[in-house]
Amino acid sequence: MCILAENKVERAPTIEVLKRQPREIVLSALLRMAEQTPGYIFNAFVLTYGTLVLAASRDLLLTGLVAMTALGFITALIAGALLDRIGRRKVYISGCVFVAAFTFVYFALLDTKVPEFIFLAVALSFTPVMTMYGPQAALIAESFTPRLRYSGASIGYQLASIIAGGPAPFVATWLFSTYHSAFPIALYVCFCAAISICAALLLPDQTNKDIAHEVHYGNA
Repeated sequence: MCILAENKVERAPTIEVLKRQPREIVLSALLRMAEQTPGYIFNAFVLTYGTLVLAASRDLLLTGLVAMTALGFITALIAGALLDRIGRRKVYISGCVFVAAFTFVYFALLDTKVPEFIFLAVALSFTPVMTMYGPQAALIAESFTPRLRYSGASIGYQLASIIAGGPAPFVATWLFSTYHSAFPIALYVCFCAAISICAALLLPDQTNKDIAHEVHYGNA
C-alpha cells in the first residue's frame, strides 16, 4: 500500500480527521439522513404502525419485511453498478428524490388497510433506500484523504445513526400521536431528503478520479 510504503500512517487518525476534515464528517452524517430516517421507519416503526393502527397481522408485516430485504439487496447491487457510469452524486440524489416521493405512496398504500397493498408497500419500501445505500460507501469514503479515510468515513457513517436513524421511529411515533396522520411523517422524510441532497452537493464527487493522492488540509 502507498500509505504504508511512504510511512504516512497516522498514529491517532481519529483525532487527526476531526482536526483536518470535520466538514466532511458532518456532511457524511447529513448525507445519510435520507437513507437512515426512512430506513428505520420502514423497518421498525411499520411494525407498531401496522399492528396498532392498521390492525394488520404481524405475520403479514414480517413476510413483507423479508421480501423488502430481498428486493433491497437487488436494488443496492443495481445502484452500485450505476456508480461509475452515471456518477456517485447523481445516483445518490436520485435516491433522495425517490424516497421522498415514495414515502407518500407508501403510507397511502398502508392506510388502505388492504392486506395485499400493505404487503406491497412493505416489500417495496427498501427499494428507494437501497438506491442511496449502493453509492453511499464510495461517496463518503472518497471524500477523505487516504491516510484518514477509514476513520473519517466510519465516524461520519456512525454519527448518522445517532442523529437520524435511531431517533426516526420515536419522531414518527410522536408525529402520528400529535397529528393523527401519517402525512407529517412523510414530510419529515422529505425534510431529511432535502438535507441529504444539500450534503451530496457539498461533498466532492470523485467518480472515475484518482483518489490515491493525499489532500492537504491546513497544516496536515
